[in-house]
Amino acid sequence: MKKEIRTVCYDEDLKIEAYRFQGIAQAFPNHFHDYYVIGFIEEGERSLTCRNKDHIIGPGNIILFHPGDTHECVQRDGGTLDYRAIHITKDVMLELAEEVTGKKELTGFSANVICEEEPANYLRPLHQKIMEGSGEFEKEENLLLLVSHLIGHYGQPFESVLPEYREEIEDACRYMEQHYHEHICLEQIGRATGLSKSTLLRAFTKSRGMTPYRYLQAYRINEAKKLLEQGVSVLESAMRTGFSDQSHFTNFFNMFIGLTPGAYREIFMGKNSSLNESSSQNGGDSRNGE
Repeated sequence: MKKEIRTVCYDEDLKIEAYRFQGIAQAFPNHFHDYYVIGFIEEGERSLTCRNKDHIIGPGNIILFHPGDTHECVQRDGGTLDYRAIHITKDVMLELAEEVTGKKELTGFSANVICEEEPANYLRPLHQKIMEGSGEFEKEENLLLLVSHLIGHYGQPFESVLPEYREEIEDACRYMEQHYHEHICLEQIGRATGLSKSTLLRAFTKSRGMTPYRYLQAYRINEAKKLLEQGVSVLESAMRTGFSDQSHFTNFFNMFIGLTPGAYREIFMGKNSSLNESSSQNGGDSRNGE
């Protein structure tokens, strides 16, 4: 059976993560991240929905998500995906944007899918240098050139919600973000916003591109990542982020991130900041630290 290879490295110098997925058939359901994603499709064709817009992505496409962008994707051609990406936190992007523009403001992207040779020529060697564990400043040059190009061509003000019920949707997000570790229900969120449950569900889904429950689960996963990065155990991370049990937590984490929580935690343990996780398409898996 064809093997899946999932490799993730954390670069201590740049403070960013680099992902490489090879031979991946897994579909990713509607979710969002609290960091920027800049990805490149090496092989495979997928249907992508982002910000309520549908795209067909394939080799040569660069994918741009900023924090809060809801997106989902599934394989189209019956084959598998070969994909590389870097993940940049808002704090790091704020520093990069200030370096590039002179303004300390977060940037958004006007397009989620582009096909350009120049940014690809910065992204691929940057990604490779991170994977190799290079300490040379060439990788920082490529990162700055990449971000400079993207901001110059696709930068726009960072916004996360649509005008309709803007304040109410922000109140709903704030309530879930404050109570994510608790058992909460739609009625409670509705009371916090002053909207009926049906109005809240309609307005929130239109604005965010996902239901309130999906937003809550995605937010919980993002918070769990922070705990795992600090070395908190998988079970404790699950309990502290509102999941009913470890199995439930593991299923959601793998569904959204493409790795198990334990595998993600290992990236940040010890001196070696890389992990390689391989599994066959029939469900078996093996893991080894590089």
